[in-house]
Amino acid sequence: TGDDRGPRDILGGRLEGGPLVQARGDPERCSARQALSNPPLTMASRSALRRGLAVIGDAYARSSRAANAGGGNNAFAGGQHIHRLLFTASRDTANPNGTRGFAANADLPPHQVVPFPSLSPTMTHGGIAGWKKKEGEFVATGDIIADIQTDKATMEMESMEEGWMAKIIVPEGTEDIPVGKPVAVLCEEQADIAAFKDYVPEASADAPPGAAAAAADAAPARAVLERPDYRPIGERSVPLTTGLASKPLEDGAAALAPVLDADSPVMTVRDALNSALAEEMERDEKVFIMGEEVGDYQGAYKITKGLLQRFGADRVKDTPITEAGFTGLACGAAMMGLKPVVEFMTFNFSMQAIDHIVNTAAKTLYMSAGTISVPIVFRGPNGAAAGVGAQHSQCFAAWYMSIPGLKVLAPYDAEDARGLLKAAIRDPDPVVFLENELMYGESFPVSKDALSTDYVAPIGKALVMKPGTDVTLVSFSKMVGFCKKAADELAKEGIEAEVINLRSLRPLDRDAIAASVRKTNRIVVVEEGWPQAGVGAEIATMVMEDAFDHLDAPVERITGVDVPMPYAANLEKAALPQVEDIVRVAKRVCYK
Repeated sequence: TGDDRGPRDILGGRLEGGPLVQARGDPERCSARQALSNPPLTMASRSALRRGLAVIGDAYARSSRAANAGGGNNAFAGGQHIHRLLFTASRDTANPNGTRGFAANADLPPHQVVPFPSLSPTMTHGGIAGWKKKEGEFVATGDIIADIQTDKATMEMESMEEGWMAKIIVPEGTEDIPVGKPVAVLCEEQADIAAFKDYVPEASADAPPGAAAAAADAAPARAVLERPDYRPIGERSVPLTTGLASKPLEDGAAALAPVLDADSPVMTVRDALNSALAEEMERDEKVFIMGEEVGDYQGAYKITKGLLQRFGADRVKDTPITEAGFTGLACGAAMMGLKPVVEFMTFNFSMQAIDHIVNTAAKTLYMSAGTISVPIVFRGPNGAAAGVGAQHSQCFAAWYMSIPGLKVLAPYDAEDARGLLKAAIRDPDPVVFLENELMYGESFPVSKDALSTDYVAPIGKALVMKPGTDVTLVSFSKMVGFCKKAADELAKEGIEAEVINLRSLRPLDRDAIAASVRKTNRIVVVEEGWPQAGVGAEIATMVMEDAFDHLDAPVERITGVDVPMPYAANLEKAALPQVEDIVRVAKRVCYK
């Protein structure tokens, strides 16, 4: 053939100093024909086969040209006996657009533009950390051609086609590349690489000029559940008096949060929880803590910092990663008179132990005719954090507040966290204590009364964080802060919003909510959880039952989107209520 290599060298065999060596251990030199009759044990890769076919094809072409030039009767003259795999399909006049995913146009040979890939369902942008293939190199299907860098990890970009790297459009080190942007070009034939030296990708024909800029300037679409129809009730012919809603109610207004001086002490939510645990353990030797990493590691979020050193391993117990196991153990300890505080690293993990929470802790007092109480606290972060994905971002407020036998608390600020946790530990019934990971590091002023070792906040009582007369904003946990910010924005437009911090979800302070609605005649309920059968759905029904006569607008609720939590930061933000959502809906119920 005129090539120094034998077929086995071409198709994946070894080459040692030029001559072919048998792959089965025979050191004896052999001919190409012997090599083909004694093939290697290892199958050649697809890329090696392609290179081999290219070499053999070139050899046949040279042999054919030599035969035609000499006028001899060569069996391969004109290439009529060449196997179809050796044809260059892209040069076939019957297939001018090339093969596989390669396409030709009037100016360029068959090629394929390689777009920036989406390597996860939520990926929108990324960067190229480095190119693994250089211009002019052959690329086989499955070869890694680049390392892709995202805000979370470095991943590999795999080629979906075979070809030659004709042009690298986006250099390595480039960041913030949108998914789908052309980053490289593969051509089908090595000889065509030079044609792409000055290649510039075409602009998308689908998008009109300026469309990208207009899309960037446009406000992002919101996916928060809201009630779009905001006509006055009278225009809907809805009866104004029905059943229970027409009954007079006692005042029942919630207490007003104290206005603290500028020199009031400041405390983080983390320190408030830590100090409450320490004081209750000091007060009652029956109180002990158990959970994953609560001891030597000082707690996953450092809520139990210093407690192991202060109270010892008998009262601060590290557990294996088995929520069902240590929750069952804690229920048994509570039945025998101890007061366990169980820490879940996140309430998403409480699903592993929900049988003990619901069927053991919540129901034992009832099923024992009041003879066996279960004084136990289940505490830990609940709801969305930041960038932890669908399985670690659920809000369990509605789940647990529907269970008879449980008390469910959700603190907002440091004073809530300190007073409610102390009350939960002293309570004779099982308490689910829903914290928020993003609030642990937030600092709040606290009253001097709240610093007392005897201070406890009342269970079942809401708190008015800001009085108002035009609309009621009801929420719990982190969303209370959002409601306060929204109220400040609404005040600039002449709308005085009353902000209610529920604090206790079971028992729910129905009287406080109804009293506020009787004053403002409008209500918006805000929560991070899902809409169906959520906290907002319960409060909306309660308002219809207890204060329907006083409503001047439909009850509105703002919730998280009815999907598992997205991982990407931009989608995660769009899936949760924001301050601007609360402002918009509050203005809507005020018909402004």
